Amino acid sequence: MTVTEQVHSRVLKVPASAWTPAVETGGEIRDGAWVAELTGDVLHGWPKGMRLIVRKERPHPGAQLRLTDADGMRLTCFATNTSGRPIAELELRHRLRARAEDRIRAARATGLRNLPLHRTAQNRIWLEIVQIALDLLAWMPMLALTGKARLWEPRRLRLRLFTTAGQLVTTGRRRILRLARHWPWSTHITAALDRLALLPNPG
Repeated sequence: MTVTEQVHSRVLKVPASAWTPAVETGGEIRDGAWVAELTGDVLHGWPKGMRLIVRKERPHPGAQLRLTDADGMRLTCFATNTSGRPIAELELRHRLRARAEDRIRAARATGLRNLPLHRTAQNRIWLEIVQIALDLLAWMPMLALTGKARLWEPRRLRLRLFTTAGQLVTTGRRRILRLARHWPWSTHITAALDRLALLPNPG
């Protein structure tokens, strides 16, 4: 939901004791993030059973604050009619859904904004290829990358990893991938390959 002026003014009145630490999927506390449920006049005219959950979180370094943020904290909110569940759990569920929306946005940027071919059968093949690429973009960072590299957008992955110049050399029955030493992200590539090599063989 959009943080309206009414929601913003109500957030400023939430006491410190009403804020609950946000959590991650493993149950650990999410650093620098808290959630609260807004009640009262802000829900006037809403359907019965609706809940308004707000999260405040320290923005990452360099992020620009918005007019609707408060006390140096980034504010986001969402509405739900789910009852009987802790607000931290509801906020985590909503945050995980937002990742799915990010995948949809990445899909549009990767090749689903326009269908490039003339016939339906041709575009069907194009969609299959794009879907395979999106699967790789979704799983590769989770399995092979660590730290901030896991959050890189497709465009950044393409610039830093996928277009890296390299040479595949076969010697002594071994294949060796040689990367340019001056490329700043060569270590990311070699570390990713090492992590993938350690994964169990599905066969």
